[in-house]
Amino acid sequence: MYLTVTLNTALDITYQVPRLRAHESHRVTDVAERPGGKGLNVARVLAALGHETVVTGLAGGPAGAVLRTLLGEAAGVRDALVPIAGTTRRTVAVVDDSTGDTTQLNEPGPLVSATEWDAFCVRYEELLADADAVALCGSLPPGLPVGAYADLIRRARSARVPVLLDTSGEPLRRGIAARPDVVKPNAAELAQLTGTTEPARAARDARRRGAGAVVASLGAEGMLAVTGEGAWQAVPPEYVAGNPTGAGDSAVAALLAGLASGEPWPERLARAVALSAATVAAPAAGEFDRTTYDSMLGRVAVAPRPAVALT
Repeated sequence: MYLTVTLNTALDITYQVPRLRAHESHRVTDVAERPGGKGLNVARVLAALGHETVVTGLAGGPAGAVLRTLLGEAAGVRDALVPIAGTTRRTVAVVDDSTGDTTQLNEPGPLVSATEWDAFCVRYEELLADADAVALCGSLPPGLPVGAYADLIRRARSARVPVLLDTSGEPLRRGIAARPDVVKPNAAELAQLTGTTEPARAARDARRRGAGAVVASLGAEGMLAVTGEGAWQAVPPEYVAGNPTGAGDSAVAALLAGLASGEPWPERLARAVALSAATVAAPAAGEFDRTTYDSMLGRVAVAPRPAVALT
């Protein structure tokens, strides 16, 4: 079983408009609601790939109730979210049909009490007992300690469960010190962490700080992995137009499955890049276009980066 953790869940709302113009009223042509937050997106992709997946995290209020109802309709995903008194945030994406561009509006998360955090930690340790691997994903809601992910990483390590961390800023900095097996920042998050904009050097620095492996998203240039076994870069065979929201979450799904199974790194990276591109071609985060995925998987170019020192 794969376990994903989303402490700052969201109800994702997508509006489509013919053309987005500043300072004007707009007639919305379509509205969609989906369970959101990075770990929930990861779980939905894993389930679509045929993996048994459990989601946990925090959810509450009217938006949280809608989120859990929608999550119950997602095939293959088991809901183990912990209820809180605060209201789950909403994220609003406005899609401009004329250009395909998306404007994202993210609400702040609910205030989480110390008692609610303690209740979550109890539930998390119960779920770890049956987990093959765990992904810790996204931002922290107000009220949680900045070292929350570091705490969850230590608990996973004590349970001998491999752990992947996908966050940013100070939670990433604290989390890496707890020695997760894999971290997956994008290039900007990696630069913020290490102070260098050269991805290979920054990834090497992040490994020195405690990460077992660092997989950096490089946009159109694919993904770079710096690990204890070697370093590789995977590049998609062509550009895919569409909505990039959730592409990184799909990459996490592939990397988590590879972490649990011990799949060789070149294959993990190829799968992550193909799945990420297939998500760009899909209408929303947490989904991927199967045709694009199948077409790309065998054509992703993966090459070693022998010049990247591993220690």
